[in-house]
Amino acid sequence: MLGLFSSFKRVSTWRLLWLYLAKGQKELGLNISQEQIDELESNLENIDFDYAQKEERLIRHDVMAHVHTYAKCCPKAAAIIHLGATSCYVTDNADLIIIKNGFDLLLNKLVSSIKSLSLFCDKYKDLPCLGYTHLQPAQLTTIGKRACLWLQDLCFDFENFENVKNNLKFRGVKGTTGTQASFLELFNNDHDKVKRLDEIVTQLAGFKSTFMVCGQTYTRKADIDILSVLSSFGATVHKICTDIRLLASFKELEEPFEKEQVGSSAMPYKRNPMRSERACALSRHLMMLVNDGLATYSVQWMERTLDDSAIRRIALSEGFLCADACINILQNVFEGLVVYPKVIESRINQELPFMATENILMEMVKIAGANRQDCHERIRVLSHEAGKNVKLMGMQNNLIDLIKSDDYFQPIHSNLENMLDARKFIGRADVQVEEFLNEMVKPILDKYKNNNLTQSQLLI
Repeated sequence: MLGLFSSFKRVSTWRLLWLYLAKGQKELGLNISQEQIDELESNLENIDFDYAQKEERLIRHDVMAHVHTYAKCCPKAAAIIHLGATSCYVTDNADLIIIKNGFDLLLNKLVSSIKSLSLFCDKYKDLPCLGYTHLQPAQLTTIGKRACLWLQDLCFDFENFENVKNNLKFRGVKGTTGTQASFLELFNNDHDKVKRLDEIVTQLAGFKSTFMVCGQTYTRKADIDILSVLSSFGATVHKICTDIRLLASFKELEEPFEKEQVGSSAMPYKRNPMRSERACALSRHLMMLVNDGLATYSVQWMERTLDDSAIRRIALSEGFLCADACINILQNVFEGLVVYPKVIESRINQELPFMATENILMEMVKIAGANRQDCHERIRVLSHEAGKNVKLMGMQNNLIDLIKSDDYFQPIHSNLENMLDARKFIGRADVQVEEFLNEMVKPILDKYKNNNLTQSQLLI
């Protein structure tokens, strides 16, 4: 990703676009020789950045500085470089090429993260754990089902990335204010040739379609869509990694912690979730970048103003670099998530007696013919006593012991242990995981079945 947003990639893509333009113009009859085309093609990566920097300091225009730099190493083709074009022909179109490549890279990496998390979901699909609403213990779910909530959002992000990439249009060959007037002049008022030139360059650049109309730039509304899906992905990362941080504080689950890793300079016992914390920090910045796109688009007066250029160079590059870093971290975390079943079981045991009270009530009515209201009141009193023991005395939840010691509940005493089997409280969670993995995740993995990126291939 760093390579995609490097100065070398940017300028070499400008040169590629100048080559495409010359090829199209030659094909349509302009006086451009094959020798000139060959010279342009052989110098695509022969970039003298020192010379370009001196030129830009002198003329204060980055594109023209690189026109001069390209011309310096292509003397035979110098006269036809940038013929009929405006600066945004290279800057905007190069951005779109780089953005498209950026989404390709993100999609491939995201599939790897989706695959890793899907394996985790399947492994723990039926391991009961406390569910939390309002960050308070709620009905049971499973570790795998909770992770499917994360996975579903990542699948939405995958679809968003694909949709924006597939709908990305090329600026193409439109001229200074988008009217194609300069190219109409070059081709002696031949509208068909001007349209064909636009098509040739678009196809050479690997795009299926162009913006039908534009000003000097392609509409910056497109940047909002690009930054929006990246920022939305940032929110997903923040939610997932926040959940992991909370679960780590409960000691139910941990991100990978290496043998020699130090959690704290002062507290040797600490096992801080530093990867998830780093992902939250980066994703917080990523979430904000869409605001740059919104603000920039809203002030593009008429055909354009130049106050978009500097901010776009920051927002778009940081958006992709930030998203890329977040995916790298997710991949590392997902491949090394550690689950602590005994801690999870202990936390369930603290809450499950309360959750089982409705089942106990129904069993008493069904087996012993008890009065539902009387039974409810007895359970209420015992539940409050057990709650007081937990909160005021620091005891374990002893509601079941209290019920066992009450002769009123004698008809169901032998059934109590069976009624407290945590797996009976997870509903369809395990089946939901299987259905979700088969119906939503498998098609994504099948589409990218030749993608075998692993954490070891990513720089963490």
